[in-house]
Amino acid sequence: MTAWRDVEQAAPEFARRVRALFDAHKHKTIATLRADGSPRISGIEAAFEDGEVVLGSMPNARKGADLRRDPRFALHSATVDPVEGAEAQWPGEAKISGRVIVAGSSTGADGDRFHADITDVVHTHLDDKATTLVVEWWTPTHGLRRVERG
Repeated sequence: MTAWRDVEQAAPEFARRVRALFDAHKHKTIATLRADGSPRISGIEAAFEDGEVVLGSMPNARKGADLRRDPRFALHSATVDPVEGAEAQWPGEAKISGRVIVAGSSTGADGDRFHADITDVVHTHLDDKATTLVVEWWTPTHGLRRVERG
């Protein structure tokens, strides 16, 4: 299992930026898979706890049922519009993908609690001059990589 602490240890500055984007807003968006295989997008709250990404779902929520049936997910930070002006400012957006693991016996009347087994983390942002889109991503296998698109 790859936990958030593994990302922090392997790429601390990258992990700091990604976490800041997730911590900036309470609500995130998660993609799960319905029983028929089609995607479902839902709002969700997520937290970084003791080196783990923890996801929760209210009792009987469809996203919780989706994740118990098929643990694959993609979590997206809140998206904000760039500030217009001489120097465009945009903190970017972050994504964490992987599979969830049910946290103990948390499924029940209080809802579901999941821990993320991370397969990749992405930070999309602008370069310092705000002229080039930068995509940085980390995987347990390949570490941190970067692509610039101008």
